[in-house]
Amino acid sequence: MNKADVINKIAEDAGVTKKKATIAVDSFIEGIKNSLASGSKAGIAGFGTFSVKTRKARVGRNPRTGETLNIPERKVATFKPSPDLKKAIM
Repeated sequence: MNKADVINKIAEDAGVTKKKATIAVDSFIEGIKNSLASGSKAGIAGFGTFSVKTRKARVGRNPRTGETLNIPERKVATFKPSPDLKKAIM
């Protein structure tokens, strides 16, 4: 399911136009982004929690040349599904 599918599903289920559903989906995504950018978690009951974790700096290797590379520390977004979501997909 992609963003367009989500918009169509919301528009159909809520009985609103696709334009209004698009605004709602964009607002939701922007809210999650802003929450993660500020260092907060974003949790949706029954679905899961989005958070930011820091990956440590490490040494990697270019598989083509064998040259070693220093990979810097970086932040990555993570998602942890709720128990309800885990049950639903099992």
